[in-house]
Amino acid sequence: MTERFLDNRIDLHCGDCLDVLPMLAADSIDSCVTDPPYHLTSIVARFGANDAAPAKSNGATGVYSRASAGFMGQTWDGGDVAFRVETWRAVYRVLKPGAHLVAFGGTRTYHRMACAIEDAGFEIRDCAMWLYGSGFPKSHDVAKGIAKARVEDVEPVRVICRAIRAAMDARGLKSHELVQHFDDCHPRLIDHWAARDTDSQPAIPTWEQWLVLRYVLPSLDESLNAEVWRLNERKGKFSDCWNGATVLGEYDREAGGFGDHRFSVRDKKIRALSDSAREWSGWGTALKPACEPIVLARKPLGEPTVAANVLKWGTGAINIEGCRVATDETIEATRNIALGSSSGGIYGAATVPGIYAQHGNGRWPANVVHDGSAEVVAGFPDTGVSSGGLGAASQRTALAGHIYGEYAGDRLGQNAGGLGDSGSAARFFYTAKADDHDRIGSKHPTVKPLDLMQYLIRLVTRKGGTVLDPFAGTGTTGEAAFREGMMAVLIEAEPAYQNDIRRRMKLAIAGPDERARESIKAKHKDKPRDDGPLFGGS
Repeated sequence: MTERFLDNRIDLHCGDCLDVLPMLAADSIDSCVTDPPYHLTSIVARFGANDAAPAKSNGATGVYSRASAGFMGQTWDGGDVAFRVETWRAVYRVLKPGAHLVAFGGTRTYHRMACAIEDAGFEIRDCAMWLYGSGFPKSHDVAKGIAKARVEDVEPVRVICRAIRAAMDARGLKSHELVQHFDDCHPRLIDHWAARDTDSQPAIPTWEQWLVLRYVLPSLDESLNAEVWRLNERKGKFSDCWNGATVLGEYDREAGGFGDHRFSVRDKKIRALSDSAREWSGWGTALKPACEPIVLARKPLGEPTVAANVLKWGTGAINIEGCRVATDETIEATRNIALGSSSGGIYGAATVPGIYAQHGNGRWPANVVHDGSAEVVAGFPDTGVSSGGLGAASQRTALAGHIYGEYAGDRLGQNAGGLGDSGSAARFFYTAKADDHDRIGSKHPTVKPLDLMQYLIRLVTRKGGTVLDPFAGTGTTGEAAFREGMMAVLIEAEPAYQNDIRRRMKLAIAGPDERARESIKAKHKDKPRDDGPLFGGS
């Protein structure tokens, strides 16, 4: 199903991108700017190690149902669609020759996406970096993990596992011969229940699973029932050590997270750590997220040169002039003298201007973009007055006596003090400010600032061109394209985010009237706290 918005300039295809992309015309789209799933749950956790048996999912209630969910249980972040070559080959087919692809990635999984993009036929042109100050760490506290571990349950669980293994051996049954009784689960699940003492992951079956095992394995001792019930009751609970620890105080802050995705906190009590846990106090498992890598790739040119390609297809180059980093400073810089350009050299005399002004539209765009937050700006050094290269005396010394001749002028020395500007090095990079309404009440965890998306679209798309986003989310790419005078093709599979896109399109035509925006947002009754996205943004 296709819906159209904003004078038919924005198309929304409701469905999976791998189903929708084959229906689009080949070589028809000018660029692709997208924020695909990051698949942050590790590959091993979702699918097992390389030598592991394949994971199964038996639907929402299947024993491997978690394998189909991604970070924080988001089903759309599960799977591996952004790591699959066929995904990007489908994108490749619809892009014009020379068209650019801009795709965000997670720092832990970017490499898999970039490899898939390259294997699909794209040329990797660069890796840009989006720096932000609103990320928060989701780190496991190692000391607390030690203190909460139910070490007192380890041996009781082993006792149950030994009994199950003995009952299976008595009947000569292997794990794969029991799966039929457990919704055709993977044999590895039963291996955990029947773990030998040398196996590393013993597990207790649920009470319902235990009853089935009792039926299939009659030799299981009925006296174990009470222990299986007790151990099941303790699942998800903390250790006796933790529960009995001295309470030192309470936290006065709210749990990290955003909206409906607050990280779970059982209580706010601060407990004294055991001796073994105290040794690892202050150790965790994750850094604070403060950046996202962005792959910049290009479909190979269809013509012999970039010049010929842009004339035929309107693609192949990036918009340097439209993406310069604006500055209010008047910057004068010395032009570095090239060997062979000085008078008297073997290549002949040359006129070397001593001073030239910074480009009127700002600095050359870099492969770093940031959100301008105080935290990010503070991370850049204060450069003071920028260096303009060697002064005239140093240049003269460097060139004297060489085959290129001796430099005799002092033009370079006229601005030996440097470029004439100073301050945080953050001024050299584009700042994408997040608007208060970037989130528009959405529960999507990775909403990007509208300014950022406009900048990226402007960088790789000519005016009037069409931008593709196969993972449209809340539709920021569509609104950004509209504001840049372009068209967009959005594809989104999740119904909740399709509604976000519809709401965003209404906001896009509401104009600057803030009350109009607010009146539309107010209709969204179940909007979460506006705590910002998971990896930066609003």
